[in-house]
Amino acid sequence: MHSPGSRSWMQPALGAVLFLLAAAPGADAQTTADRDAVLATVQTLFDTMAARDVEGARRVMVPDGRFYAMEMRRPTTTLQSFTNEEYFEQLRRSRQTHRERIWNPEVRVHGLIATVWAPYDFWTDGTFSHCGVDAFDLIRTADGWKISGGAFTVEATCEPSPLGPLTQ
Repeated sequence: MHSPGSRSWMQPALGAVLFLLAAAPGADAQTTADRDAVLATVQTLFDTMAARDVEGARRVMVPDGRFYAMEMRRPTTTLQSFTNEEYFEQLRRSRQTHRERIWNPEVRVHGLIATVWAPYDFWTDGTFSHCGVDAFDLIRTADGWKISGGAFTVEATCEPSPLGPLTQ
């Protein structure tokens, strides 16, 4: 047993352990390619939404996923929930053009899972609808990254988008 005053032996050992963990093949080493692929999947979802492309959306989402929306534009926050399959049906029925944009995304990748957290704005037929924060969950499959679900806020006012007004 070492006395409380003799911890100097721990610093080199701790440093070696941390170095080995960081260099280990299984370490959480997010690459630029991982980040780009995850963000491309989210962008594809937005593109399919704007095009009302149900089959395209199916290619980037798992059918049994689920989303949670926190509606915050009213005095009392309400929770709305829908499955990815319910989203596909709503997209199929939609006659409006929806555009969603994110900026400054925080992307985390660890092996077969990833998350994207980002502020967003949402436009319907070219008119601002709402804004908030998106939190997407993704999984890596044999066919690439797929959106398994997530959560988002629905707010009337947010920090101004650095993307500026929507341009068609």
